[in-house]
Amino acid sequence: MSSQLFSPYHIKNLTLKNRLVMAPMCMYMADNKQGYVTDWHITHYGSRAIGQVGLIIIEATAVTPQGRISENDLGIWDDTHIEGLKKIVDHVHALGGKIGIQLAHAGRKAMVEGAIVAPSAIPFNATMKIPEEMSVSQIEETIDAFKKGAERAKKAGFDVIEIHAAHGYLLNEFLSPLTNKRQDAFGGSEEKRYELLRQVIDNINTVWDGPLLVRISANEYAAEGNSLDVFVEYGKKMKVQGVDLIDCSSGAVVPAAIDAFPGYQVRYAETIRQQADIATGAVGLITTGTQAEEILRNERADLIFIARPFLRDPYLPRTFAKELNIDLEAPKAYERGW
Repeated sequence: MSSQLFSPYHIKNLTLKNRLVMAPMCMYMADNKQGYVTDWHITHYGSRAIGQVGLIIIEATAVTPQGRISENDLGIWDDTHIEGLKKIVDHVHALGGKIGIQLAHAGRKAMVEGAIVAPSAIPFNATMKIPEEMSVSQIEETIDAFKKGAERAKKAGFDVIEIHAAHGYLLNEFLSPLTNKRQDAFGGSEEKRYELLRQVIDNINTVWDGPLLVRISANEYAAEGNSLDVFVEYGKKMKVQGVDLIDCSSGAVVPAAIDAFPGYQVRYAETIRQQADIATGAVGLITTGTQAEEILRNERADLIFIARPFLRDPYLPRTFAKELNIDLEAPKAYERGW
């Protein structure tokens, strides 16, 4: 049969050879606590490119030192980071792959030395640091840090930028009424809670003309949190601003029990796709080619984002292709065993 999963996908000025995306996953392998790329990253991402995935998005990469999830995260807050990131990009491109970067700030979930920041001085849980409430000048500096991160990503040659506005990190903290208790231009209403993300998107668009994605947590798993309806409205705003695709994850804004079952987040991608009229990516316990094919065939999402299965199987596209009886072209050096 023909396959949607293994058909090309066009996004802005980029063509992906298939609709499988390796989702960002922190590796905690940066060099010397300074955010630099190591040989680990070259091997890790290169092997997935050999495996024929349509798009690789590398791990959350911090736009400020203070914005790292851990001190072993990759960074893009300084021009000296460009050289190592470019090595990953050039390696993946040489292997026939496409590659994106996720620009991130950890906010109150940062586990680094010194003060951490958030929209409001509320810790994630009883064991984590109490963050400092950000001043307006700190917010403006952070917006500029995202913009400069995008400039460096462009210099490194990335094909795609994804803005990390999910999983309880800084941009998500501003979006959520659970974590944003401000009463200024950046909080107090649904519209004002969106203001930081709005400005980050607009500023990145002044220096970046490639595909722009945003990852969201479309369900906060808490009674007073944002509803899916709110994210539909945010999705409409993102489309107007020129965002090309919303990567629909969920959770991690506040501690919460999540009933995870196969495809448990797909309905968020489907609803936002239909009601906000914007392309979406589905992620979350998608573990078979048949499952991925169904999501695409039933127009529930445009791309399939997969994370942990890629840690078990760098050649996951081949595994899915065999399941779907699709002849996936092998890298020349692997033809004898493919």
